[in-house]
Amino acid sequence: MKQNDKKVLILGIGNILWADEGFGVRAVETLNRQYEFPPHVRLMDGGTQGIYLLQHVQEADYLVVFDAVDYGLAPGTLKLVEGDEVPRFMGARKMSLHQTGFQEVLSMAALLGDLPEKLLLAGVQPQELEDYGGSLRPVVKAQIAPAIEAVLEWLSRLGIEARRRKALLTEALPLTPPEIDLEAYERDRPSPREAPRTGDVRVLRRTDIRFDPKPLDRRAGYMTVHVDRRRQD
Repeated sequence: MKQNDKKVLILGIGNILWADEGFGVRAVETLNRQYEFPPHVRLMDGGTQGIYLLQHVQEADYLVVFDAVDYGLAPGTLKLVEGDEVPRFMGARKMSLHQTGFQEVLSMAALLGDLPEKLLLAGVQPQELEDYGGSLRPVVKAQIAPAIEAVLEWLSRLGIEARRRKALLTEALPLTPPEIDLEAYERDRPSPREAPRTGDVRVLRRTDIRFDPKPLDRRAGYMTVHVDRRRQD
């Protein structure tokens, strides 16, 4: 098969700080560590950049996205979506602001006439999102390899071949800083006592602070706090 020289962007999006929402980033990290591609193929950790990814999407002829997607299926289910269906699935059940932002990226690229010719979404149904500082759950982590294999097969059918690295990529050329590499991230996570998942008791004991009754909104990333100045010493 003749080598295809179309510009390809392989993008991992999501927030590694919220457990399974980091699937997309971890998948593209692993792909980058294990495989090398022709110069016209770019791998990128898109994180939660949202609209700031527009330029990169516009420059691509083919776009592949790894992400955690709420398909309404069993946790850990891998589902591939292609073409015009990708924007619909990216926004159907938004789990976080990054998905809203990326749906807007695709819409804007289409409006400007720069939507990539071919789109592929490799999405995995998350199991746990409400664990700040947590990593991928086993059923989701187990889908990294199958998702990569499916993407490589899709690219191969288009004439774009990857080559497995003879040795794993060194820390000199990672997509993300070594401090948040998956292995280090999981190994070095502080204990719940050192880094409470539900709030700092030193703050919660204060009588001059009243928290909004609504639970922590992971999508917004903050909790409303009211300080009663009259009750302070």
